[in-house]
Amino acid sequence: MKKLILLGAIIGLFASCSSPKSLYSWYNYEDVTYQYNKKRTDELKVKVMDQYLKLIQKQKGSRKVVPPGLYAEYGYALYMGGKKEEGLNYLKEEIKLYPESETYISRIIKQLEK
Repeated sequence: MKKLILLGAIIGLFASCSSPKSLYSWYNYEDVTYQYNKKRTDELKVKVMDQYLKLIQKQKGSRKVVPPGLYAEYGYALYMGGKKEEGLNYLKEEIKLYPESETYISRIIKQLEK
């Protein structure tokens, strides 16, 4: 009986050590955006935009979808960079994927379209 309890404890210990798969793939998102917000240069802006595209195109998290807010961030950055139509499309894509964001994102879109 003691061996069975010990075996169960060992199995439980090893099972608890495994980490669950993340819902989204973030790659190097935090570092790149921190660097850009700390020092806004054209070189860092290109890195941030590349990072956004990587997150959009290569999502390997368990949900296999873009993280909440990413389409909005990328769309806003595109809009502010002069690619207005493409930026608005990404903002609208955020609403399609995350309908709960509609109130907030639609306000942003209205402000940009003024």
